Amino acid sequence: MKLYYHPDQERHAPPTFLLRGAPAPSPEGPKRAELLSLGLAQAGLSLSAPAKADTPRLRERLGRIHSDRYLDFLETIHARWQALPGAAELVAPNVHPCGGGHHYPRHPVGQAGWHLHDMACLIAADSFRGILASAASAEAAAEAVLGGEPAAYALCRPPGHHAGPERAGGFCFLNNSALAATVLRERFARVAIVDVDLHHGNGTQDIFYARGDVWTGSLHADPADFYPFFWGGADETGEGEGQGANLNLPLPLGSDGVAFLAALERLLAAMAEFRPQALVVALGLDAHKDDPLAGLRLETEDFRAIGARLAGLELPTVLVQEGGYPTESLADNLHALMAGFTAA
Repeated sequence: MKLYYHPDQERHAPPTFLLRGAPAPSPEGPKRAELLSLGLAQAGLSLSAPAKADTPRLRERLGRIHSDRYLDFLETIHARWQALPGAAELVAPNVHPCGGGHHYPRHPVGQAGWHLHDMACLIAADSFRGILASAASAEAAAEAVLGGEPAAYALCRPPGHHAGPERAGGFCFLNNSALAATVLRERFARVAIVDVDLHHGNGTQDIFYARGDVWTGSLHADPADFYPFFWGGADETGEGEGQGANLNLPLPLGSDGVAFLAALERLLAAMAEFRPQALVVALGLDAHKDDPLAGLRLETEDFRAIGARLAGLELPTVLVQEGGYPTESLADNLHALMAGFTAA
């Protein structure tokens, strides 16, 4: 298996986020990559860096899933923010178009509120380079599968599945899983995305909601009580050409591995009706019982079972790292998943 991580991802490392109204240390930082790399090493796997973190091809592919004005915002907002009198070092929204805005603002403060859904997506001077490097790692893994690898893995941080066509949220800026699916679609007519992160992949759902060529399915803590709150219900099944190509299976808070694996079987049975030719796994490890954002109660060995079940599908597969935050168990959880996946 080929595995990718571009070191420029370290350039994005905001120190805090807002948790229940109070500044708190951000769990989404370079420490995640260190622990995940350790888990891969424990499984006898090693990472390679994509040749480049920014290419015209990557920009073009990102333009298929994100709006031009959003990509321009991510690239230019920090410099424009710093030109404002009295601006903070980090770009942080202080106004949002709740209920929907009627026009797109020209002012940087308005644009920050339009594009940054929450206070987990602060932008620093070098953030865009790190965000692009994360996307480039997902692109490299997908290209490896296009080149004949049966499976490939991308260690992506910041993660991506909360990022919609022109919205950042939940530490996510560019949708790496959607990018991987976009690359796979260059060869495969039908691609599926299976999201096993603790949180609903609302950005991925938004990108493909009206499309019938990419099936999206997500297991997650019930958004009635958990982030992202406003998306992820079982009644969200797609629209237009995408009707029936989106499946959400929300789980009660505190659900264990038995419940999760049973729901995964239901998800994969529905996916099989789509007859996908390739698969993207939005790989969250934050459903573990010790995760700092914990909402579910999976054990480390549950990830081994998840990995084995996904490998058993025998589809060309791109594993894209989403959530999973620093704990003593994080490396072990990725080790277990990879051991299950490679042994199947």
